[in-house]
Amino acid sequence: MAYDAHFRVWRGDTDGGALQDYTVTVNEGEVVLDIIHRLQATQAPDLAVRWNCKAGKCGSCSAEVNGRPRLLCMTRMSTFTPDEIVTVTPMRTFPIMRDLVTDVSFNYRKAREIPSFTPPDDLKPGEYRMQQVDVERSQEFRKCIECFLCQNTCHVVRDHEENKEAFAGPRYLMRVAELEMHPLDVADRRDLAQDELGMGLCNITKCCTEVCPEHIKITDNALIPLKERVADKKYDPIVWLGNKLFRR
Repeated sequence: MAYDAHFRVWRGDTDGGALQDYTVTVNEGEVVLDIIHRLQATQAPDLAVRWNCKAGKCGSCSAEVNGRPRLLCMTRMSTFTPDEIVTVTPMRTFPIMRDLVTDVSFNYRKAREIPSFTPPDDLKPGEYRMQQVDVERSQEFRKCIECFLCQNTCHVVRDHEENKEAFAGPRYLMRVAELEMHPLDVADRRDLAQDELGMGLCNITKCCTEVCPEHIKITDNALIPLKERVADKKYDPIVWLGNKLFRR
C-alpha cells in the first residue's frame, strides 16, 4: 500500500544549510534512495546525492538516516512506520559539499599512506602459494565496499577534527591488518600503524562494526589482532630483548 511519508532532508552547502520538510509518496518495497530520487523528480530537482549501483555494492550513497550512518539504497522504508518522520542528513564526519554529498578525500589520502602488498623479492608471479586458512582469514576484509560508514561513525575523528592528521580510521587500520596477516607479505607495518596511523587512538568501541553494511567484524577480526601484534613488538619484554640481542 502506498502512503505519504514525512521526510526531512538537509539542504545546503559549504556556507551552511538547514533541514527542509517534504511530503512524498512511498510505495511498497521501496528504499530511502527511491524516495530521494522521487524528491528530485517531483519537488527538488537541485537536490544533490551521490549514488551509483543502487545494489549495496558501490558504497556511494552513504548518509545518515535518523542519525544512524547507512546506505540509502539498503535502508528499506518498511523499517519506519508510516507516521514516522524520516530525517536524511549527510555524513557528519566529512566536509559538506552540497546537500547530501560530502568530501571524502580524507579517506583516499589515508589510503596512500599505507605501503602496498610486498611479496619476497625471489618470489615470481605465478609462484604464490597460500593455505586456504590464510585466504579465508583476510578474505572477509576484501568485502569492504569503501562506503566509509565506519570512518564516519568512528568517534575518534567524528568528534575530534584535530585527530584526522594522526588517525587513519578503522577502514585503513583494517587494511594494515589484512596485509600483516598475509603470509606472503614481508613488509612490517606495525610501527606505521602505531606511530603514523594512530592505532593507539582506537579504543575498540565496535561502533565501526555495528554500521558496516557488509557485516565485517572490523574490531574483533582486524583491529584487536593488529593491536596485539603491535603490543608484542613494542611491549613484550622477551621480544624486546630478542631484538636487542639479534639486531643486525
